[in-house]
Amino acid sequence: MRIFLVILIVLGALATLFVLVRGVIGMAQGKDITGQRSQQLMQKRVMFQAITILLAIALLAVMSSSGGR
Repeated sequence: MRIFLVILIVLGALATLFVLVRGVIGMAQGKDITGQRSQQLMQKRVMFQAITILLAIALLAVMSSSGGR
């Protein structure tokens, strides 16, 4: 279970990084005049961060209940 949670945390962190980089590149190019695309990317980034944090909390709970083994 712990390995599965660690893999999900890594995937969540990578998804967050990917969306963050896409947002920075989009801002640098200046193609999004209205800011709608930037807003969508920011919402996705926050969602991925929240999921990753919840997974990290779940991992800590699993580890503390099993005595850290």
